[in-house]
Parts: sequence; C-alpha cells; structure tokens
Amino acid sequence: MAATRSQHSISKAERPKIHLFHSAKPTAVNMALNQELSTLYNNFHNGGAPKEVSQVILDSTKTLQSDFANRKIIHAGEEFPAFNLPDATGKPVTSASLLESGPILISFYRGDWCPYCNIELRALQKRLPDFKAKGVTLVAITPQLPDTTLTTVEKHSLEFPVLSDVGNTFSRQLGLVHKQPEGIQTFHKSVGVDYKKSHGDETYEAPFPATILVDAKSIVRNVFVDADIAKRLEPDTALGWVDAL
Repeated sequence: MAATRSQHSISKAERPKIHLFHSAKPTAVNMALNQELSTLYNNFHNGGAPKEVSQVILDSTKTLQSDFANRKIIHAGEEFPAFNLPDATGKPVTSASLLESGPILISFYRGDWCPYCNIELRALQKRLPDFKAKGVTLVAITPQLPDTTLTTVEKHSLEFPVLSDVGNTFSRQLGLVHKQPEGIQTFHKSVGVDYKKSHGDETYEAPFPATILVDAKSIVRNVFVDADIAKRLEPDTALGWVDAL
C-alpha cells in the first residue's frame, strides 16, 4: 500500500494549496535521503527482521495512515505558533529569538529509537552550510528529554539546535501528534525502548515526521508531513523552498 504524503506550499502571490500524492521511488543518485531510507526499509522488511516483527510494522503503518487521513495539520499561509523549548543543554530557546535572524526550517522527529529519523538528522547536518548560506536557521524538535537529545547531538555531531517538546505540547498544536499503535508499543518494550526514561512519560505518543518552513514574519510557507515514517523531505527540496521565499 503506497503511503499518502501531504505537501503544502505557498508562494509570494499564491494562496495556500494542499497537494496529496502517492510516494514515488526516489530516483536521485549518490544516495539521496529517501533512497537511503528506502534501502533501510527494504532491507528490514526483506529478511533483515523476523517476519513477525516486519508484519507488526506493516500493520502499524496502515493504522497510522488511517489516523493521518482524518487529522487537521497546520497549513501554509497560517501563522506559526510561538514556542519556548529547551535545547539539548536545557537552555530555553524561543521561536521569536530564532526568527530575529530570518526564516527557520524545522524538522520534527520522533526519537533516537527511530532509524529513519537518525538518517534524516545526518542528512540535514550534511547540508547545514547550504542552509546557513541562504540565511535560514535549521532546527529539530523532538518529544524526547534534553538528556536524550544531548546524546543524539553528540552521536551525530549536530551543529544546529535540537529542542525538546516534552509531552508533545507544541507538536499537538500543529496537529502532528499520534499515539503509537499497540503493536509498536509492544515491539518497543521488547527491544528496550524506555519512553519513561527518554520521553519523560509513557503515553507512547510521537509526532508524524514533518518539515516546516517559517518565514521571518512567522508565517508558515511550506509544510511536508507523511503518514509513512520512512518518507522524509529531501534537503534539496527544502533548499528550493528557501529560494522561493
């Protein structure tokens, strides 16, 4: 079953539009982000994991797609809500302070237990100089606690802010939060994913992976979010968004 991807864009002269389309196989060379994610996915579901585990993941993906289809997610053209979230060292960071330097590109990721998220973070770090050259501040937001995000920052040598949205309070305002399907909860427990330790609670909630570009006036200009956690926005596409501001 193909995943449904939602990408919202706004240009200087256009009203907000929503584009729904089916995911296509990546065609980029040199191991573009979604090609690397696709390779991981295929390896996992074609012998890399026990059949019963693979089936749990596939069934849970269908559950998330059903959930995704019925939710209201922030759109291009809307005002982006203000936030005040701690970084990996516990220092408060506000959206207002980030916007003083210009547009911000925000990547919402699920947690360090998500291999797709880790690959995406590394891909963003690789292109960080390109975003800086265009005057854009790159930020990641996760529901995990600062202690956990600090480990993530150090492990992947991230040089952009990683903020903690504990309890998914901010992500919930954007319509991104879902509860993990029962199968995923059971699987995570079996492999030692400790939500209480890393997230600060055991609600088993996480945001759908999303990338949002916010202009200097705090207006959402582009939104990418996908019910399939193995699909992410290519950094090159995000750079194209910035060029269109």
